[in-house]
Amino acid sequence: MKKSKIKVIVRVILAIGTIISLFYVPWILIWAWVVPLPDTVAEQVEKATELGFDGIVVYVDEGGRPPAFYAAGWKNTEEKIPADPHALFKVASVSKLYTAVAITKLVTEGRLSLDKTLVDYFPNLEGRIENADSITIRMLVQHRSGIPNYTDTFNYWAAPKANNADRLELILDLPADFKPGQDFEYSNTNYLLLAELIEKVTGQDRFAYIKTEILDPLHLENTFGSIHDVELDEVMSGYYVGYDGDLKTDDNDSILATAEDLGMFLRALNEGTMFKDEKEQGIYSSLYRYDHTGLIPGYQTIAKYHKDIDTVIIQFTNTVDFEGYNWNLSEIIYSRIVKIVRRETKDSLGI
Repeated sequence: MKKSKIKVIVRVILAIGTIISLFYVPWILIWAWVVPLPDTVAEQVEKATELGFDGIVVYVDEGGRPPAFYAAGWKNTEEKIPADPHALFKVASVSKLYTAVAITKLVTEGRLSLDKTLVDYFPNLEGRIENADSITIRMLVQHRSGIPNYTDTFNYWAAPKANNADRLELILDLPADFKPGQDFEYSNTNYLLLAELIEKVTGQDRFAYIKTEILDPLHLENTFGSIHDVELDEVMSGYYVGYDGDLKTDDNDSILATAEDLGMFLRALNEGTMFKDEKEQGIYSSLYRYDHTGLIPGYQTIAKYHKDIDTVIIQFTNTVDFEGYNWNLSEIIYSRIVKIVRRETKDSLGI
């Protein structure tokens, strides 16, 4: 066959492949991205309900200005209760920021060593977690331990475990994902072990220590350690596409907070005002990040500080799907809100 004919055949095959792939393009993501940017944050928040979210809450704290609160859709879809910007929300993995700060404070107090190993603190885990004798506390904080993630175990979210002992049991005796310190892989098991470490060192519940050392000094009264510590009607409902039911009663080992409380915590973290001194802040900076996202069935959180405009923006959305489109949509909505706030800031400065 001549080369010219082969090229034609290849081009035809590529064209057919392109046409077929168009049927699988998540057009809702493209539309959400390219539609003209609204004039205000409020308009963008309202449009979120057109993209499949039951409800959304957004908090914007621009330095030097009173914070702004936005909400659209439903706090509870079944009962048609409108979204409340002051409702409690399961912040999921954003909880790791609080744990990392707590570890930092215990190190500063001399009650923990980042360079000691898992076995130093939990001798019973030797032989049960591979490399436990060489995994340091620092590696746990930084997701560099190689310990498997218990939420990645088969069908975990279909029947989540109710306590840390049962969660940890899911990964005991499994091979490590990699040698300690040789790679990075996000693992909820790392922070489960850090929570247990805080309790072992302090002799109290992890959240009790967080409340005393972090929340109380910041006067954050709307942050809680468990779904069992709050009135359920104060919690925003959570939904999973294809599942009929409200997920707010599920115990996901998540901190709950209002958008305002989380925003105030995030600003204090980024400005360094939650730390005793520069040394303590330096320890934290060497360990972990200053923003976070969170995702569990029914709850999506994006919490970030934007230094260029001195603004904290928190976004809660309460609908999750299996394909992950809703997570991508939440990121698109968030990025558009940031653009609007940035544009408004420049306009106010006459830039």
